[in-house]
Amino acid sequence: MILNIVLGTLICVGIAVLLEKYVPLKLNPVISVVLWVAILFLGYSLYKSINGPVEFNKTKEARYAKVIVNLKDIRSAELAFQELNGKFTGSFDSLVRFIDTAQFAIIERRDTSYADVEKNKAYGLGNDGGYYIEDIIIDTLGFSSIKDSLFGTTDRYKTMMNIPLEISDGEIFELNAGKYEKNGSLYSVFEARVAKKVILNDQNKDLLFQEEQLVSVDGINGPYVKVGAMDDIDTSGNWPKGYDIPKEQ
Repeated sequence: MILNIVLGTLICVGIAVLLEKYVPLKLNPVISVVLWVAILFLGYSLYKSINGPVEFNKTKEARYAKVIVNLKDIRSAELAFQELNGKFTGSFDSLVRFIDTAQFAIIERRDTSYADVEKNKAYGLGNDGGYYIEDIIIDTLGFSSIKDSLFGTTDRYKTMMNIPLEISDGEIFELNAGKYEKNGSLYSVFEARVAKKVILNDQNKDLLFQEEQLVSVDGINGPYVKVGAMDDIDTSGNWPKGYDIPKEQ
């Protein structure tokens, strides 16, 4: 496409130069105006064809970064929910209520040992020697709010389900949870995701289609930006490591 625009522009310029030399003067103004309009249009098209993908990439990276911040919060909340409840949840309402009220137990583990009375008795040994039982004592020292542990003094968990973009028109992430069978065992799984066409719905449709088909080690593959999976034991996100590195201010 770019090559066609370049060739078209060069042809128009050549025709304009030839017409100025060989066409009667009285016709020159009209034809020249038409040709120069065509040249300007083709030049602008060439600029857009080159600059368009650059601007598209800048826009997608900025928007993906915002989306990924929320997906990380959702993952943190889901992992805490699973730790206390033994499963993930597919409800944002349940997740928010959980964060508002649930607490982690603060525990201390201590190694200890004591005489194995029965075994020592069986072997005719006293309780001051002989066999000992190794054990671990777990003491509960107190409780810590999950909200404070994960989100500090902020309440961003209350809006983590929202697509954090002005263009999203109030849409929220898709959230699913369930069971996945592997090697005869059932595992709790979850997935939170948003379609790229939602994130980039105001961008060039051809570039968006290419982005949805992307297969790359340094890009976000497939039509969704997501964390977790319903068909695998995986709680990671599908974005590359570059999105986990804080940007310099």
